[in-house]
Amino acid sequence: MRAKIVGTGAYVPLKILTNLDLERQIETTDRWIVERTGIRERRIAHSDEATSDLAVHAAEAALSMAGIGADALDLIIVATCTPDMPFPSTACIVQDRLKAAGAAAFDLSAACSGFIYALTVAEQSIRSGAYRTVLVIGAEVMSRIVNWADRNTCILFGDGAGAVVVRASSGRAGILASRLHSDGAFCDLIRVPGGGSALPISEQVLADRLNTIQMKGNETFKVAVRTMVEVAQESLDACGLKISDIAYVIPHQANLRILRAIAERLEISMEKMAVNLDRFGNMSAASVPVALDEAVRMGRIGRGDRVLLLAFGSGLTWGASIVQW
Repeated sequence: MRAKIVGTGAYVPLKILTNLDLERQIETTDRWIVERTGIRERRIAHSDEATSDLAVHAAEAALSMAGIGADALDLIIVATCTPDMPFPSTACIVQDRLKAAGAAAFDLSAACSGFIYALTVAEQSIRSGAYRTVLVIGAEVMSRIVNWADRNTCILFGDGAGAVVVRASSGRAGILASRLHSDGAFCDLIRVPGGGSALPISEQVLADRLNTIQMKGNETFKVAVRTMVEVAQESLDACGLKISDIAYVIPHQANLRILRAIAERLEISMEKMAVNLDRFGNMSAASVPVALDEAVRMGRIGRGDRVLLLAFGSGLTWGASIVQW
């Protein structure tokens, strides 16, 4: 029994924040941002849009493509580091909105690697026989935890959601292999230190903006490239495949220089790699599923194609999945 992706969906907010808009807010330029990141614009959620709102839109699109109703779902997993609230889980809110009364639901926190972590949990749940139909969502409203006075981080992030419906299948198509890793020794490279039990919200935490993203960019770049290349090869080895057997690579959309370095080390052309960060920026757990949905709807992935999904994020966490379409 394999876990097969039978539907994809995505949603991004309507508001576009361009680099030129940021020039008016902080000390930066469009040229500086593009040269260092490849990002030209990103989407920002409206003040009345929460992570669950974005997630529901993406989920409905995925269910529509799959041709099933929400009542067919056995499990809903929402990968996010920007939940609606500490509890209940955003997944439970999504379950109620979709009217998926028969589904179990929970959130998963692995930052930018969250979608691949959640997809792996979905695959293992199906292969074990526990569930047959799982909805996996990566959804983030990163704009709520960005320090808009920090030009090194506020330029990077955007809001969005992507989703897939995964079903049990006896055919050849499906998830061929997944590999997950983490290393807490590097937990201070990307973090939001305030707002949890270690450093609860207080006037001082808010004044020091410790409830917003902190990142050590140079160190993160080096580790991100190395770990994603290593886990890509590990996944290929698990399937007995070579990189030449992969039709399309969908990496986490963090930085164009990271993507180019990965392509170079894997010895693939950039034409075989999904790139949409110029339009959406880094959407954390939503990056991979949004890019996947775009690739499917634009016909870049066809029946029988093998697709490599890659991600890296805070934790540190990283992972890869190989899917046969």
